Amino acid sequence: MEFITFVQDLFHNFIRVVMSITVFDIIDILLLTYLIYVLFKLMRETRAEQLMKGILILVVIFFVVQICQLKVMSFLLQNFFQVGLIAIVVVFQPELRRILERVGRTKVPNIGLSADQGGESDLARDAAIAGIAEACERLHMTKTGALIVVERQTKLGDITEKSTIINAAPEPDLFCNLFYNKAPLHDGAIIIRDNRIYAAGCFLPNTSKDQYLSSDLGSRHRAAIGMSENADSLVIVVSEETGTISVAENGQLTRGLSRESLTRILQKKMPESAARSRKRVKKTKSEQKKAE
Repeated sequence: MEFITFVQDLFHNFIRVVMSITVFDIIDILLLTYLIYVLFKLMRETRAEQLMKGILILVVIFFVVQICQLKVMSFLLQNFFQVGLIAIVVVFQPELRRILERVGRTKVPNIGLSADQGGESDLARDAAIAGIAEACERLHMTKTGALIVVERQTKLGDITEKSTIINAAPEPDLFCNLFYNKAPLHDGAIIIRDNRIYAAGCFLPNTSKDQYLSSDLGSRHRAAIGMSENADSLVIVVSEETGTISVAENGQLTRGLSRESLTRILQKKMPESAARSRKRVKKTKSEQKKAE
């Protein structure tokens, strides 16, 4: 009888809570769920994942200590958690930086761009894509190592400030000369900015998930993944050992690309002019209406 009463009270309390939920509560829950999902996604396969496990273990130990009333351990853990926020900011600095950078990557259309400028930008973009794709095919055939970073929303001034500024058209011959194994700048990366070779001899940040990567990935591939983790750049790698063409984006590496597949990725991922972007959006909307 007491069990039935307990179940009834539990059911009534549940109904009361459900009835008290408002639209704002639902929005709050959805936003919190999405935030937790994003945090877990960013921490996956990084050192932050292991650190988070350690923090959860400490939390469990803290509750056990409170239940058992262990005074010394309770005092130590309470003082540890009091400064825990500062410790988390310090320890998770790379991950927090990535989160803030992603929040700041908003596309703001340039309303002052004229139609002529848009056309010129589109032509320069197409020429850059063709030049990069042809250069990567040549480097693939000769098994010459290469690292090309296509700058997008996040500007790479901290990478280019200690490099050699080129500011030249993306010609295949120039790519091949810069990555020639006896050239002075061949060990560094090339930065593509505004559809031009902006800088060469650039050194990229290391990846935060180095220990999780396959042992057959060399320093160029690891640098490419690290760069794509720290910015929204598209990073192209040509292996010096096998000549394989790969692309890194958002910490993920796609390998074994051909000239055609690389061209398709660049056409889809490289920054567009505002005019072309608006035309593409209008075309997509019109196609959706026709399909309906």
